[in-house]
Amino acid sequence: MVKTGPRPLVAGNWKMNGTTAMLKEPRLLAGMLRDIKLKCEVLVCPPATLIRRVKSVMKGSRIRVGGQDCHWNASGAHTGDISAEMLKDAGCTSVIVGHSERRANHAETDELVSKKAKAGHGAGLIAIICIGETLEQRKGGKTLQVVSGQLKGSLPEGATAANTIIAYEPVWAIGTGLTPTVAEVAEVHSHIRADLAKLMGDDGGGVRILYGGSVKPSNAAELMGAANVNGALVGGASLKAADFIGIIKAYM
Repeated sequence: MVKTGPRPLVAGNWKMNGTTAMLKEPRLLAGMLRDIKLKCEVLVCPPATLIRRVKSVMKGSRIRVGGQDCHWNASGAHTGDISAEMLKDAGCTSVIVGHSERRANHAETDELVSKKAKAGHGAGLIAIICIGETLEQRKGGKTLQVVSGQLKGSLPEGATAANTIIAYEPVWAIGTGLTPTVAEVAEVHSHIRADLAKLMGDDGGGVRILYGGSVKPSNAAELMGAANVNGALVGGASLKAADFIGIIKAYM
């Protein structure tokens, strides 16, 4: 598939999954992609306990490693948290912030997400900022309003096309098997693109906008072909190399 615009990214979010036994999957993925000419970038975001080991088993490959979250401070008395600087030190190039599961389960606000994205930028990481509406908001016709509000509130000062990626993940489609139509995805992504232009000027045209929410090998090519879709943020389907490469093939 050939599309103009920012270079696509296919990112895998393992969430709270993975022990040492799972290291065979990124190793397999690296092998599968070794001799393939990729038209997209590939990122794997394992739990923090596996970041160094995942990076090690994929050494020499073009696959990058990212974190799933970070604290907004560089260090301090924050038991159980991990800073953007720590992720960078472990070999990460990116960090996911504001995922709907953290917004819901940890009551993260747009303001907090913005602080985390800024912390990521300060550590030299690309911040992948997640936004998306619930099913109730979708049914109430508030999708575009919700997405605009989250984008404006979560985008930190200093955000650029080089250090920021936006991931649109309709909450009701994450892990449910439900997927919006291609037309619905294109509508929201085009709306986000217009908002980015208002908030960032010309640089907004270069920001990658990923789609996430029940992306599978069977629907990846269709979804990735939608207007202003510059890749995918993949959950469950990124846990198995055979499934993940099926999504990456949308760009081969």
